[in-house]
Amino acid sequence: MRRADRLFEIVQYLRGRRLTTARQLSEWLEVSERSIYRDMADLLASGVPIEAEAGVGYRLSSSYDLPPLMFSYDEIESLVAGARMVQAWGSPQLKKAAGLVLAKIAGALPKDKRIVLERTPLFAPDFFIDKAVGERLDVMRGAIQKREVVQLDYTDMKGKNSLRTVRPLACAFWGGTWSLESWCELRNDFRNFRLDRIQALVLPGRRFVDEPGKTYADFLRQMQRETGNNASRS
Repeated sequence: MRRADRLFEIVQYLRGRRLTTARQLSEWLEVSERSIYRDMADLLASGVPIEAEAGVGYRLSSSYDLPPLMFSYDEIESLVAGARMVQAWGSPQLKKAAGLVLAKIAGALPKDKRIVLERTPLFAPDFFIDKAVGERLDVMRGAIQKREVVQLDYTDMKGKNSLRTVRPLACAFWGGTWSLESWCELRNDFRNFRLDRIQALVLPGRRFVDEPGKTYADFLRQMQRETGNNASRS
């Protein structure tokens, strides 16, 4: 995260809160408390009216305000519902991020809209969710971002096990199930793997580069062709 972005986020966190400690900010922003102290000094020097109470925390002066975020009621409910779904079905990292998003939005909304956010009657229960799937999702997200090959011990719907070496391209959520869209080196073709059927996975430390015919855009084009052919046959 760029430092300018972090300074902006600190102001957003301080909005709508009575007191916020340096430790809380360091945990939310994943930096040291010393970095937070430097950030606070720079914000004060730039004219942001932050009030500090030694040993208690920071707060933003009530005289300071940024233009409130303007969302309609439907937009607020959409944001809340999406964040709650991620909190229920996402990975540990995404769940944490979704909670921080809601806190930021709450701090930036005017009071009447903040009440709508808090009272939104849309929920995503997380009963019977396998936590191991969420942990695999974080691993896959990291592998996709870093272009790392993944080795899978996979069990298909017929109960047959196989070892696959794949290039992870994207993850998709199918209303209760996450899948990995990938280029399979064994089949030399695109393949989908359900995360809840992965028995084990290994990152061998090998990177890949995008090649024509093996990218996520190619995967989408193939899916569109197959969907179009099925529709024409029906």
